[in-house]
Amino acid sequence: MKKSVVNQIMLFAVCIAVGGFFWLLPPPEGVSVQGMHMFGIFIFTVLGIILRPVPIGTFAILALTIITLTKTLTFREAFSGFNHHVVWLIVVAFFISRGFIKTGLGQRVSFFVMKYMGGSPLGMGYGMVLTDLILAPAIPSVTARVGGIIYPIVNSLAKGFGSEPHSHPRKLGAYLIKTTFQASVVTSGMFLTSMAGNPLITDLAAASGVHITWGMWALAALVPGLTSLLVIPLFLYKFYPPEVKHMPNAKEFAQNKLNEMGPISTHEWIMIFAFVLLITLWIIGPYIGLSAVVAALVGLCVLLLSSVLTWEEVSQEKGAWNTLVWFSTLIMMAGALNTFGLTTWLSEFVKFHVTGYNWVVAFGILSLVYFYSHYFFASIVAHIGAMYAPFLILSIALGTPPMLAALILAYFSNLFGGLTHYACGPAPIYFGSGYVKVGSWWTFGFFLSLINIFIYFTVGGVWWKVLNLY
Repeated sequence: MKKSVVNQIMLFAVCIAVGGFFWLLPPPEGVSVQGMHMFGIFIFTVLGIILRPVPIGTFAILALTIITLTKTLTFREAFSGFNHHVVWLIVVAFFISRGFIKTGLGQRVSFFVMKYMGGSPLGMGYGMVLTDLILAPAIPSVTARVGGIIYPIVNSLAKGFGSEPHSHPRKLGAYLIKTTFQASVVTSGMFLTSMAGNPLITDLAAASGVHITWGMWALAALVPGLTSLLVIPLFLYKFYPPEVKHMPNAKEFAQNKLNEMGPISTHEWIMIFAFVLLITLWIIGPYIGLSAVVAALVGLCVLLLSSVLTWEEVSQEKGAWNTLVWFSTLIMMAGALNTFGLTTWLSEFVKFHVTGYNWVVAFGILSLVYFYSHYFFASIVAHIGAMYAPFLILSIALGTPPMLAALILAYFSNLFGGLTHYACGPAPIYFGSGYVKVGSWWTFGFFLSLINIFIYFTVGGVWWKVLNLY
């Protein structure tokens, strides 16, 4: 038997053993046996998403089968997540992101920014960060946005100016790779629609009575997010500097690429219109009674009716359909755990044991534990599914203002993606380029995590006070 198959079997056995352990535990007071069974299946599923003995979609289907086979839930209840608006918001957003890639608009924006900011490695770094920030609100797949659009441009720029992996790791490529990747975890947290797990966060927060709109998320993230984006390229330029300091040909390189692309096509203009329309509807939606998912559907219809996207392309968007399956399953489980009293029990348990603690200190400790526990995760969404709701409940029980707790944990759920070379989807892509050694990746990932946390607790704290979040 091949070693990989043996490893898969061992990982699968670990999922079964741990999930089975919780399944067999006697339920605490206020929680039904059915609730403990659901908790066991939930742990089994989360471990499966983390360890991945089989594809995530396969594990999600397996979990749904177990839930219905054991009569933990009825078929209708088990598949209720597929009817959830948050799931369809993220699925439709995946389709829209395909339009940026297909039309070439994402690349055009990158080269346009580079044309005006590419005179030095620092300017080039800020240019890539600005490109990511522009694209982030409408492309929820970080892997598609940062790995599919930004990375190929960064890689070609590095090689175009004589920087090759391994042989000249500090010439230019290492700086651009590290800068664009670390900035991406900040941009992913600045908009509700810029990372696949963010809508799941809003759903989990809503289960605890905290309702976060698209506008509130973006507004609260604006100041600390922009501050981090200003600091990251400069910090790396100072402490992880490229050998090349001036790049007089960079702007010419970008202009040549734009010349090759030619004038903006009709489909690109339609994509721009759809993008502006989407952002507008997401901002004014709460005031006109239009939900975020309906706004996304409007944008998708514009792209389909104008043939910017075809139905064949939509049907072949594997990332979206995979997300539909496992995202729906996680949302259903989170709701079931709340219905069965697990979250209520946890809240009461914490209230009993932490009464009298200052919420500022206690929440600070909790949020740091939540952040750095991501060293043990290879998936942001798995981390969110496993720990966001319990830590939010704990935080609120400690007396932390609910909206403040929900948003800080939400932003941290993106920022911790910069810790390791396996912490999020784009990480293996960028690390695999060969420009940055693993020691440097982890070292600067840790240092920048401290910087981001400091910025969000200080600059963000002042900004959130202005917004009356606490």
